[in-house]
Amino acid sequence: MFYYLLKHIFLGPVLRLLFRPRTEGLEHIPEDGAAIVAGNHLSFSDHFLMPVVLKRRITFLAKQEYFTGPGIKGRLTAAFFRSAGQIPVDRSGKEAGQAAIREGLGVLAKGELLGIYPEGTRSHDGRLYKGKVGVAVMALKAGVPVIPCAMVGTFEIQPPGQVVPRIKRVTVRFGEPLDFSRFAGMENDRTVLRAVTDEIMYRILALSGQEYVDEYATKVKEAQQGEQPRKFPKFRR
Repeated sequence: MFYYLLKHIFLGPVLRLLFRPRTEGLEHIPEDGAAIVAGNHLSFSDHFLMPVVLKRRITFLAKQEYFTGPGIKGRLTAAFFRSAGQIPVDRSGKEAGQAAIREGLGVLAKGELLGIYPEGTRSHDGRLYKGKVGVAVMALKAGVPVIPCAMVGTFEIQPPGQVVPRIKRVTVRFGEPLDFSRFAGMENDRTVLRAVTDEIMYRILALSGQEYVDEYATKVKEAQQGEQPRKFPKFRR
């Protein structure tokens, strides 16, 4: 109930008025049935601007930190995400990743839309980073299509560290659903999972036009915080 109040009464109309989101490829979102919407992640605003343009409800796997912040701000943020039906995800290790997959499969088992950011974290510099294979595991286990999504312009309105977003028009672009049924039963094959994930990331890249870095975003961030930042291969469309 709170999700629909936010979307249609409280928050949604304000976001549509301020950011006037352009929508492309909305016809690729199925009217019913389970599906994964896999997108790039450029801004905190992504959590709100994608759902605003969708007719259906979408549930995101959100990082656990949104639910455990200290003080009044932390409690309000946690209450907001819980009320909106978002699922906390512990990103601290392999077992935590398995728990996230179970939660995601639970959403799909109910025939709902699941939103996921395969990069696993927000891009710190606006580039697109290597995807983690959890999205492939869920797609193959649940036997559902994956719809690539590109958020365009959200990094410019609210890059990491900026609390109040700039008022500027953004675009939400959806691609054709990806069918991975040919890999049914192969969700334990790491080569297959890597290939499926890379195909999803390539489709997101084609929609977003970002620069691509073939490394995990978390590792790049860690390297840049060290004394001798590493160099990583970069690719462009």
